[in-house]
Order: sequence, then structure tokens, then C-alpha cells
Amino acid sequence: MNPDPTIEAMRTAARTLRSGDVRDKIRAVQTAQDALDAAKASLLAELEVSKDFELDGASTLNMWVRNQLRLNAGQATALVRNVSALRDLPLVGEAAMTGQISAAHVRVFVYGLAHVGLEPMRQFQDVFVDVARECEPSELFEAVKHLKDKVHPEDLDDAWERGMDKQDFCVNAVPDGWHVAGFLNTITGAKLKKVLDSVAAPVDKEDTRPGSERRVQGLDDLLSSVLANGLPSDKGVRPHLSVFVDADTLQAAATHVKAGAERSFLGPDPMPPVEPATLAGHGAIGPNLLMYLQCVSDFTAFLMKDGDRNRQAQILNAGTTKYQPNLTQRRAVIARQTGVCATPGCNHTHLEIHHSIWWSNGGPTDLDLLVGLCTRCHHLLHRGRLHITGNAVDGFTFTNSTGRPLRRRRRTHYRPAA
Repeated sequence: MNPDPTIEAMRTAARTLRSGDVRDKIRAVQTAQDALDAAKASLLAELEVSKDFELDGASTLNMWVRNQLRLNAGQATALVRNVSALRDLPLVGEAAMTGQISAAHVRVFVYGLAHVGLEPMRQFQDVFVDVARECEPSELFEAVKHLKDKVHPEDLDDAWERGMDKQDFCVNAVPDGWHVAGFLNTITGAKLKKVLDSVAAPVDKEDTRPGSERRVQGLDDLLSSVLANGLPSDKGVRPHLSVFVDADTLQAAATHVKAGAERSFLGPDPMPPVEPATLAGHGAIGPNLLMYLQCVSDFTAFLMKDGDRNRQAQILNAGTTKYQPNLTQRRAVIARQTGVCATPGCNHTHLEIHHSIWWSNGGPTDLDLLVGLCTRCHHLLHRGRLHITGNAVDGFTFTNSTGRPLRRRRRTHYRPAA
């Protein structure tokens, strides 16, 4: 009678644990564990055939594993799926029962049975078992996937089309920065990976920054380069970030940061209660970030009415800058709207400047007759689906294609108790 391979693997492990160095002991423990995992899957295969799991009140093998072996749903499912590989691929079962390959390797063979097919996997199982003996599961997966691509090339195009259907890219503001999420199709993702790998490469052998820091800094450098040359939708005007802050807040922030630097061992004094600065498209920002932006940015100063802190504050005067007057007017419009599209209900922050009296109809480029619209709303206007009348002093009126006025929803702002 042939000895049970699992029992032999356990005996070998036991002998090694009684003698030998620590490296051999660790390898022996791993071999024994792999053999036991395979034995468990093999016994589950017998249980599946006999249906004896019903004797314990379980309607399925998966449920029995969860109840009797106290495994969670994911672990139970993975263990039950391994049964098919041990049953349908004899060489895989033999290697697993002797502890030559792990349960993770067996899960790759399960993937192959599901996505490549039984016959191709049987045809190449000796090659794959050799790979599994020598390599980690990820390398085995690449080998099996390569066979899948050769056997089922149509799946590659199907996957590409599925990727095109679900592609998305979102950048959302959160309290401590921005959350980036999404899914890119094959081509766009490859382009991004190529560019990001290039800009995130170490500068030289002395560059000890972690990969995460190099990737973010590389992306920042790339975006800065794009913004410095202007975007097509901005008609050659360099885009910029808008920060809205009154003079009292700016002075208080400077005092706060300076006090922190002088008394760093004690920490800065509490920030006095002033209206917070706002980064357009993000929200409130702290004094340290405000002073950093002041240090690295060009500023256009806008004088606002004393005591007028709401979003409809009128711009009285645009300060001089080194740019042409049209840039000053653009910044004045953006500041007047606090960086948000003027269309009621729209919160987009990338704005194009529109003449409320169209230029083609003789409308002058006067500040009070200029309004900031996002690209989408600007297109709607020129397609006749949105209409704007009035001026910035008396207020702009927005109507749809039927003449019905669009009204801005009233926002409720949380005010902490005094």
C-alpha cells in the first residue's frame, strides 16, 4: 500500500524540527502547512461527493466549511474552489499533497480552469507545476494568463471594451487634501504610467525619497509646467489658483505663523477668530498654507466693502499687476464669483469669461458686463439653451431656453455655537 503523501510530508517535517538549523525548520513547517491545506481540500472533495455535510444541517459545502471550520465567507469560498483543481489536475493534486506548492498556487490553477479551460490546463499542467515549485504565485499567474491570452484572444478585446465603458477619473476635495480615484482604459492608463514613471524617476543616486513622494512631486512638476504655458480653453491666459481672503485674515495669519516660528518649542498662539481664507474649489485653508501660497504666488489685490463677507460682495477696485488689463479683469470676475460658475446650481470652478452683451453685438469689455461661466454652461449659452441678461452691479438674470428663470438654491451654513 502506498503511504499517504501528506503523512509522509508531516513525518519529514517532524524529523527536521527535531534537528537541523532554523532555516530548515521554517521550510519544513511551510511544507507541512501546504500539505495540510491540500489534504483539507482533498477531504472536502470527498465530503462534496458524499453530501455528508447535510448531516450537520448545512445545505452546501461552503456553508459547512463556514460553520464547522469557523472560516469567513472569502476563506471558505477559496478553500472549496481549490477542490476542483486537485480533482481535475492530478499533477497539481500530487504536488499539493506533498507540500511542494501552496494553496495560493492552487488558487491560480483554479483561475486557469475557469478562464482557460480544462483541456488546455491539463495539456500544460506539468509545465505549470514546475513553475509553481520554483516561483511565487504571481509568476505562475502570469504564465497561466499568457496561455489564456493565446487560447482566448477575443477576451482581450472584450476586456478593453469593458474598460472603455467604466472609465472615470475624479478629483474630490477632502479636509486634508484631495482624493483621486477612477479607472482608466488600457491606452490612457499606459500613457499615464509612462509619463508618471518618467517624472517620478530618482534624480540621481543620492535621491533617497520614497516612491510615493517622487510620484507626487513629479506630478506636481508636470502640472506646474502645463499651467505655466496656459490651457487651450483659457485663450492663452495662464490659469491660476484663486485664494480669497480679507486683509484682517491675512494680517492675522502672518502674525500667527511668525509667532509659531519664534516660539516653536511652545507652539504658536491660537489663531484669533477671523473669517477663514478659502482656496477655490477646495474650501477653507489654514494660516500656514495661506502664507505658503502668498510666498510662492503672484497676487492680485481686490478691495472689498467693509463688513461685506458674503459671496455676493462687490469688487470695487482691481489692483495693478504685471499682466495685461484683460488678465486683471479676468481675475476680478473670478474673485467676484469666488471662483465658482455664475450659473445657478453649478459649482464648477474652471471658468471662461463671457460678455453678457455679446461682443458680436457691440458689447463692451467692461468689468460689470463680464461674467464667469464653466465650459459646459458657456457651451449651453452659445447653443441657445441658456440666456444671461443684466450686469454685475444690479445682478445677472439667468433663464433657460423657454424663458424660465433659474434660481440659485439657498445654502445652509453650519455655524458653531458661541
